[in-house]
Amino acid sequence: MASTETSTEAKAKAKPDDLAGLEAGLDALDAVESHRTPVKEVLLKKVLPPVVAVLLVVAVWQALVWAEVTDEGSLPAPSAVWDSVSRLWLAGTLLEVVWTSVSRGLLGFLLALAIGTPLGLLVARVKFVRAAIGPILSGLQSLPSVAWVPPAVIWLGLNNQMMYAVILLGAVPSIANGLVSGVDQVPPLFLRAGRTMGATGLKGTWHIVMPAALPGYVAGLKQGWAFSWRSLMAAEIIASSPDLGLGLGQLLENGRNNSDMPGVFLAILLILLVGIAIDLLIFSPLERAVLRGRGLLVRN
Repeated sequence: MASTETSTEAKAKAKPDDLAGLEAGLDALDAVESHRTPVKEVLLKKVLPPVVAVLLVVAVWQALVWAEVTDEGSLPAPSAVWDSVSRLWLAGTLLEVVWTSVSRGLLGFLLALAIGTPLGLLVARVKFVRAAIGPILSGLQSLPSVAWVPPAVIWLGLNNQMMYAVILLGAVPSIANGLVSGVDQVPPLFLRAGRTMGATGLKGTWHIVMPAALPGYVAGLKQGWAFSWRSLMAAEIIASSPDLGLGLGQLLENGRNNSDMPGVFLAILLILLVGIAIDLLIFSPLERAVLRGRGLLVRN
């Protein structure tokens, strides 16, 4: 009997120690070591790899030119493309051409964001609306943006309104569907907890649904920007007009009309660089912030 009591007392004493150990373990998991990555390490891990990749592509490109796999009119040398860059820079039109397209793309994307966000919430939260227009949104997302250019020109003419219409038709379905996907992944427990605390209607949407749906929403925003940029380039290439100003799409089309392959390659590279820059400057930091807020990304 005495031994039983002694064993019980030992377990009782050990229990607080076990709880303390468990709490310490949880604290250790929560206390993720936060430190800044040295500049040298950042350069080696994040800057050097893409620079090496670009240099490798240029080297292969130059090797193909030296090997004369095709004529110079079909595959210009990198130096010829650089000469085209120099001519536009000296003429003072390089930045103007880039900004014409970038400003259109960003403004069109913001308009698509203002329309696609409430539309996505409406489709996600109202069953009748979802059944009515959900399949239409999915179908519009799969429709190539270039298909909207001819009717937009007929409806609106050769002007900036036509450009923005094509961007909206290409980007709104992607943004709305991304938000619908994010809302569908919100755990029902969150919604019930919000209703218990009085977060219903717009308050529940703002404080519960939108924060919980952020990962899917951000993915939809990234895809929406990609569709915006692609739609704009298609519109600028097809609906080329002096009244619209010179954008990257018009630059590409002018190079084709003049059989200027260095100009064509230059336009393609600029379109690619703008797309990469927007992603690195806007969407990648936004995505990292969302993941970090959920403890899925270690702060460096």
